[in-house]
Amino acid sequence: MPKTLPIIDMNAPVCCSPVAAQPLDDVAALEVALRLKALADPMRVRLLSLILTCENDQHPTTGALAAIVGLAESTVSHHLGQLRTAGLIASDRRGMTVHHIARRDALAALRDVLDPHCCEC
Repeated sequence: MPKTLPIIDMNAPVCCSPVAAQPLDDVAALEVALRLKALADPMRVRLLSLILTCENDQHPTTGALAAIVGLAESTVSHHLGQLRTAGLIASDRRGMTVHHIARRDALAALRDVLDPHCCEC
């Protein structure tokens, strides 16, 4: 019989102790792994980078991102859905377009879980 995985609220930033602080339990490890899995695709990393580097708070649309990366909107929409499910981006529908915003709090929380001393240099 397959093991049933716990339900994880992916909308909230990951909030377990740092990986190096103590051994993670199964739920905490799953919480981190699901978010990293969303980033384990080069196109998703590129899309996240494009969203993070938009100038003047101009949140890009699915169509604009698709044009930049040279993929169909449906493919880009799928990748964005994976990032959204992992809680790394949020999407805001405005009429017929969907604008995407990086969830910097979730990204900072993930960074802190992986290495709380990351940016102390």
